[in-house]
Amino acid sequence: MPDRTIAVARRVLRQLAHDRRFLGLSLLAPLLIIYVSKAALDSLNTGFFDVTRFVVPIGAFVVHFITYVLCAIVLVRERTAQTLARMFVNGYRQADIIGGYVLAYTCLATVQSLLVLGALSMLFHLAYPVATLLSIYLIIWLLAVISICLGIFVSNFARTEGQVFPFIPMVTVPGIFLSGLVIPVESLPRWAQWLSHATPLYYANQLVRQIIQPHATLAQNWPRLAALAAYGLVVLFLATGTLRESD
Repeated sequence: MPDRTIAVARRVLRQLAHDRRFLGLSLLAPLLIIYVSKAALDSLNTGFFDVTRFVVPIGAFVVHFITYVLCAIVLVRERTAQTLARMFVNGYRQADIIGGYVLAYTCLATVQSLLVLGALSMLFHLAYPVATLLSIYLIIWLLAVISICLGIFVSNFARTEGQVFPFIPMVTVPGIFLSGLVIPVESLPRWAQWLSHATPLYYANQLVRQIIQPHATLAQNWPRLAALAAYGLVVLFLATGTLRESD
């Protein structure tokens, strides 16, 4: 890994350590949303409605939403503070900057994903085998990393924090309905089924639904895992290519 990428990651981690508000929102907000979701799902937990099939996908969506929004806003703040411009002046390349930010925020996503899975396991009494829980953690973690890349990509098109907000529903709202979280993808119109492949939640939700089945393993579902990873690489490439030194 290039030294400049590591240097950027170290600077971002030092900045995160001093930004307690951001850390609090990143780590505590998902837990609060999951707790509220439990209250709502408990009211629906009847013999005619199985809430267990929605628990993990909802947790994955919460991680996706929080990580995407916060990273997009923070990166725009970095741009308005001329931090990115100074990096370019000092000879940093696009790949160095994006790689450093992704590496630093991935450290945060690792802790965030662990907290979310722990909260899901305790609140909803998930009785999955250890191997299944580890597979679920990997999926949530990978989705969080993709959300970081997606947040960086979106921030490249916004000059102020206010300009980020229109991008939030444009990405998250379609993902709710096109991922199969609420409505089965097979029930959607053909054009919507094709459009569902443009959201990372589709790949994560399909993968989670398979993993939580009895006797299912991640190795048996490697094509879906590869598709989710490939989606992340594409977004990372787009984020790197669209990062500009100046407006």
